[in-house]
Amino acid sequence: MSELKVRSFTVSLDGYGAGPNQSLQNPMGERGGELHKWFRGTRTFQRMMGDESKGSDGPDEDFAARGFANLGAWILGRNMFGPVRGQWPDDSWKGWWGEEPPYHVPVFVLTHHPRPPLEMKGGTTFYFVTDGIKSAYDQAMQAANGKDVRLGGGVATIQEYLRAGLVDEMHLAISPVLLGSGESLFAGVDLPSLGFRCTEHVPTQFATHVVLRKD
Repeated sequence: MSELKVRSFTVSLDGYGAGPNQSLQNPMGERGGELHKWFRGTRTFQRMMGDESKGSDGPDEDFAARGFANLGAWILGRNMFGPVRGQWPDDSWKGWWGEEPPYHVPVFVLTHHPRPPLEMKGGTTFYFVTDGIKSAYDQAMQAANGKDVRLGGGVATIQEYLRAGLVDEMHLAISPVLLGSGESLFAGVDLPSLGFRCTEHVPTQFATHVVLRKD
């Protein structure tokens, strides 16, 4: 049965999933890139970047690889697709990843502004959903065809799905970094009341991996 899962989502020690002032130069916000040292060193990330010869094994790699296992679709907030705000000025922006994004499955992007589906190399097609998170959820579940759907973020999008009771599991990588400001994942979210409990916690040099599962 398909489930909606947050995978490999990194937060700082003070709970921020992104830094402030996202821009083309800082897609994860100011200092947000510091959170992801654990992921950049893995074989999974290096393969995404086109290099099969680099990257580490171990728990960081295990969690990174699990993040792409059994996926049939993704859901992304608009900021995870790009820095463009408001109406789409044209169709020139095609995402952060170039002509062949690492998704390789249908990706449903939440937005208030319609845009035709965007087919990319490698099996990724972006669909732009304008009628809310439940519509994106339903479309992604149907597209996944029995596999899981990964909720890629950002913070506000994850919070919306959590409050709606639609997230089944979360893997969070807690990075040993203090950001001080940005987008707080846990602000106003009562995880115990939503039914979550910790089922795994694995420390490494670069992160503490925590899996939260809804009963």
